[in-house]
Amino acid sequence: MQLSTRKLALTLALSTLLSGCFDSGESQSEAKSSAAEQPSLEVRVAMMQPPRTGLSPLSDDAFKLSRWSTAETLVNLSDQSVAEPMLATEWQQVDPMTWHFTVREGVKFHDGSALDANAVVNSLQKALAAAPKPRILDGIQWEVKAVGDFKVEIKTTFNDPLLPSRLSSPQLAILTPSAYQENGRVVPTNAGTGPFVLTEINGQTSAKLARFDDYWGEKTKVESIFAEYVPDGFARAAALRTGKADVVEAVPVSQIAMIDKELLHEVAMPRTNTLYLNNQSEVFSQFGLRKAAAQAVDREQIIKTVYENHADLAKGLLGPALAWAEPVRAKNPRIETMELRRANGEKIVIGTFTDRAELPEVAVLLKQQLESAGFVVELDVREYAQIENDALAGKFDAFLLSRATVLDSGDPVAYMQSDFSCKGSFNLGQFCSEEVDAALTHADRQPLGELRQQAIIEAESKILEQYAAIPLLHERVIQGESLSVDNAERDPRERRLITQFTEVN
Repeated sequence: MQLSTRKLALTLALSTLLSGCFDSGESQSEAKSSAAEQPSLEVRVAMMQPPRTGLSPLSDDAFKLSRWSTAETLVNLSDQSVAEPMLATEWQQVDPMTWHFTVREGVKFHDGSALDANAVVNSLQKALAAAPKPRILDGIQWEVKAVGDFKVEIKTTFNDPLLPSRLSSPQLAILTPSAYQENGRVVPTNAGTGPFVLTEINGQTSAKLARFDDYWGEKTKVESIFAEYVPDGFARAAALRTGKADVVEAVPVSQIAMIDKELLHEVAMPRTNTLYLNNQSEVFSQFGLRKAAAQAVDREQIIKTVYENHADLAKGLLGPALAWAEPVRAKNPRIETMELRRANGEKIVIGTFTDRAELPEVAVLLKQQLESAGFVVELDVREYAQIENDALAGKFDAFLLSRATVLDSGDPVAYMQSDFSCKGSFNLGQFCSEEVDAALTHADRQPLGELRQQAIIEAESKILEQYAAIPLLHERVIQGESLSVDNAERDPRERRLITQFTEVN
């Protein structure tokens, strides 16, 4: 495949950022020999990002525990985002603000203790008391108590139709009481209920899991998981190409021409690459300059040049993976004035990270586009673990992020509240609008279905009218799998990867 001059220039400009964890020059025969030395029933996974909080389930690290099938929740979400039993076998809304959940009997934690209502209450209360709270609990207050050995009562402050779906969030995983320490730390080793037990955490390098023989459901096909954190996308691709990994997260688009197509699987994601504008910074506190930045962005150039058309142009915060969003949006178009805005030499700093290999390349193009509109742009590019705190503290004028929009509950309201409400726990844009808060609260009160969808798009429109953020594109993530692997999950919500049904031949 020939690279365009622009693409080649971008690649060269970013080459100093990329250092491999693997020797990408290893031959296939050497790779096969290396693979032969591995236990035949171990699946080796190259994960995109290292843990941020020691694999605490109360953080985004919860999704690693979920993807490894070691921590489980009361409720599971089907492929159609329908709430299904997991550690709860059934539930009932007994009045508008009270729910009862029946806890599955006969379930053991990995430390040998038994799951019961008290253990469930303990985990949920720890999540409610956490600082910061898990995103799914933004704006949520519950009273949780055991009303029997295997029955849990949850009282809400409003009639919440999404409550069962909220309980499917990996950040509300149920762990053994001994996992929660007095200092607030959560230790997830030997603590879950899933088919794999987390046996070893090696900092930001790797983790190991083993089959849990006392699992309440179907036993695993493989004996163990070795998960290595490889934030360099080029190194992840090399691990797949040389056979050093069986399953690889997020293969960079720039590498797919060098990998056997049989090893690559494209997954349309409910994920939006977004440029969050810091509404409290000296520059982007000004509406006119936020609009100037939005008008300067050429999405089609980014998609063609960086993603080689393996992405969809963003018309809003929610993309084609949510099939209902565009038809509802088309019925309620946003009205924009045609007046063009320009900057006048204002200096801005854009932050982003290297873990997703395309983002630094996107940042280079954004720099060019914004400078053409009169801005003076500096880029700050690091690994995500080294930049997240600064981003949340509002230390950049803008931050480029690949953001999952239904990660927490299968419903985008939780993401929108987290990112765009005044008290949102992931408010990168330091954005606060009473009108937007009211729209999000209204959306969250609607029953599942058309009324809720309409309210969500109305809230989206109010956010974009303020140019709080600039949605760029919707990703199609490329997952790598060796030919020896069967039944690795290709999950658009990024909750599942290795399950009890995954096999290595």
